[in-house]
Amino acid sequence: MLKKITITSVAVAMAISSNAQKLKKTPEYLLTPSFTETHIRFLASDELLGRRTGDQGNKVAARYIAEQFRSLGIKPVNTGDYFQKVELESVTPPAGATITTQEGVAKIGEDFVLMSGDGLTNSSAEVVYLEYAWIDAEKGYDDYKGVDVKGKIIVTSAGTPDTKSPQQMFSTIGPKQKIAKEKGALAIIEVFNSPVPWRNISNYFGRKGIKLKTAGETSGGPTHLWISSASAKILAKNKISKIDLNIPKKQTEEVNSSNVVGVLEGSDPVLKNEYIVLSAHYDHIGYGAARGNVASGDTIFNGARDNAFGVTAVLTAAESFAKLKPKRSILFIAYTGEELGMLGSKYYSEHPLIPMKNCVFNLNCDGAGYNDMTKITVIGLSRTDAKSEIVAAATAFGLTATDDPAPEQNLFDRSDNVSFAAKGVPSPNYAPGMTAFDDAINKYYHQSADNPESVDFNYLLKYAQSYTYAARLIANRAKAPAWIAGDKYEKAYQTLYGK
Repeated sequence: MLKKITITSVAVAMAISSNAQKLKKTPEYLLTPSFTETHIRFLASDELLGRRTGDQGNKVAARYIAEQFRSLGIKPVNTGDYFQKVELESVTPPAGATITTQEGVAKIGEDFVLMSGDGLTNSSAEVVYLEYAWIDAEKGYDDYKGVDVKGKIIVTSAGTPDTKSPQQMFSTIGPKQKIAKEKGALAIIEVFNSPVPWRNISNYFGRKGIKLKTAGETSGGPTHLWISSASAKILAKNKISKIDLNIPKKQTEEVNSSNVVGVLEGSDPVLKNEYIVLSAHYDHIGYGAARGNVASGDTIFNGARDNAFGVTAVLTAAESFAKLKPKRSILFIAYTGEELGMLGSKYYSEHPLIPMKNCVFNLNCDGAGYNDMTKITVIGLSRTDAKSEIVAAATAFGLTATDDPAPEQNLFDRSDNVSFAAKGVPSPNYAPGMTAFDDAINKYYHQSADNPESVDFNYLLKYAQSYTYAARLIANRAKAPAWIAGDKYEKAYQTLYGK
């Protein structure tokens, strides 16, 4: 028995020694704090004025990332340059818009929001009730069959029979509007019946802000509204036959911003056809006292932790992989618009430059900050079978990988990783060490105090090194990662990869 234990101990020691030797040969192991410090000092500098989506500082940050890719030999994807234009617009909702029936009056912002369309003023029309106002020829589903909606207002449920999340419901607006236009409808009023609080929807769509252009929206299309389920009582079926709409036209202006995308081909002739996606958002919330709490006259929200920290890790990976390629190919993405609702990643997931089925894993970098420099917090650590590689990489650099410290806050679905996860791609989020949303986090999270000078550069280096090494181990493993059985995204995974 003693002999067996001794032999086992020797084998373990040899394996540890072998892994240590492999680690020391990687480019990430040889990096010094000055390398990562340079990136974060530039990206979170005052000169970039908080990198707000659409502002000049945001564009400068994008250019910086692209030129880093170029200098390392990271190639553009198909398009000829590194920039994927994200179709954004600044929208000012109309003031004083109303929906009126004999059952009462609904007011814009409070009760409903304008999602798309050119608006209608002082219009009165008959109402038609449809279940979803949807047609799916492949499934033989047609809500319009035998129904005349020409010149009428459609009242229906948000989304389709197969959509559940607000993101999915939003994605159906363009197609539903197109169908309604072809059928001659005057307007569509969708009853928003998701468990997501209505105030979240009204706060986002009901005030001036930057948003994705509605997919498929066409000029002259019917006015398209979302109304809260509570306020929809004024539309009660069998009680009303007419609806009066007074919806002035919304004011829109194009906003220019881009995702930054590069690719590095893998070294293995077979595995190079699979891609590991390394991503982080580079935007932040900008500058000015109206953005939030300011200190000592400092009104620039530099966003060192959120998320120049994460972009630095992605650039570290680009530097290291360019010197020593992994077996699988690497797709690098720096997103815009995360602070406005994960707009860049949502857009990319609907307009991928590499087929989504070829992307086998996404390790996203994002976080609110850190309060424990002995840890790495991986949101979703235990939700994929890549846990062992991530834990090993953290350990290699003297860190401990821990899972979500606040599951009640649903952090997994609140960062860019969810855009890939919703398509089925295993996608944890790699964040700095956090044990709770405490004072140490809130001191800097979306505060003007979040400057590069406040960052521990030694910890930043370890974070970036461990992230890079985790990606390397995953990119070199024999089998592509998968969700743990029973995960809520497993079905999408099975559909995407034909499992």
